[in-house]
Amino acid sequence: MKAIVYTQYGTPEVLSLRDLPVPSPQGDEVLVKVHAASINSWDWDMLRGEPFFVRMWGLTKPRYQVPGADIAGRVQAVGPQVTRFRPGDEVFGDLCESGWGGFAEYACAPEKALALKSPHMSFEEAVALPQAGMMALQSLRDIPVRPGERVLLNGAGGGVGTLALQMAKHFGAEVTAVDRADKLDFLRALGADHVIDYQQEDFTAPASLAKRGRGYDRIIDVVANRSLFDYARALQPGGRFLMIGGTSSSIVQAMLLGPLLSKMNARQLGILALVPNRDLTVLNELYEAGPLRPVIDRSFPLADTAAAFRYYGTGDVKGKVIVTSA
Repeated sequence: MKAIVYTQYGTPEVLSLRDLPVPSPQGDEVLVKVHAASINSWDWDMLRGEPFFVRMWGLTKPRYQVPGADIAGRVQAVGPQVTRFRPGDEVFGDLCESGWGGFAEYACAPEKALALKSPHMSFEEAVALPQAGMMALQSLRDIPVRPGERVLLNGAGGGVGTLALQMAKHFGAEVTAVDRADKLDFLRALGADHVIDYQQEDFTAPASLAKRGRGYDRIIDVVANRSLFDYARALQPGGRFLMIGGTSSSIVQAMLLGPLLSKMNARQLGILALVPNRDLTVLNELYEAGPLRPVIDRSFPLADTAAAFRYYGTGDVKGKVIVTSA
């Protein structure tokens, strides 16, 4: 089979297309003919080895040499202990706890990492959902959003943000989307009630908060480039800040200071503890009901995965970048 391989951290140029044996499913594993994979911020971090915490999966070089977490495809074969799937089933899931390997023509995964996709969903739509969709859903539903709640999404134009925006509106929230100026019309069209160009306005600054009327009930941040004190100031009493992505320093700060500031400020500040694949069936239901539509910016063939990563790295992406192998 064709697969994307990397043996060192670096730029997209370290990725190469190689021939590898097709894996054989063992035990509770499922062999999937991969039709599509997608790039998440975590894939981008794993490619570069930054922030440093991603090197838990290989200190000096990648432990898993075929990257890619999200896959969507058709079951090719199953191990003897598999009970939920059979050949021909159309599935999707996140392999971040299963050895990665999504940027390939075939991938093996435990059956618990997969779910049947909606039959009305294309493989490209399905693969936009597993990791980004779980982050969006769990940030909004583990502590449920109340109708009328003021939700701010920082970095709203990417994979997580576009899904969280649609979900938050479905749950009845008033949504403020923060991103670059060239993405603001797109975010309005997606349903944002308010938009902020982060290059012109700091949403945590007192002037911005005064302009907007009051602080936010929930801030979901996929960039996390401010201090926790700034986020605490931007929250209403009882409000909640969730970091989904950020720099090494911001992650460490959230881990060390988050619990303390939460006690001192009557506000909750912390990092989303993602549970991969827990609610994939809920994503199917939201898609079937109509309020959730994955935004796909651009698709690339498997052989052009390095180009897909280069495009992702520009920051110009609206929604998801997809890699197809069938």
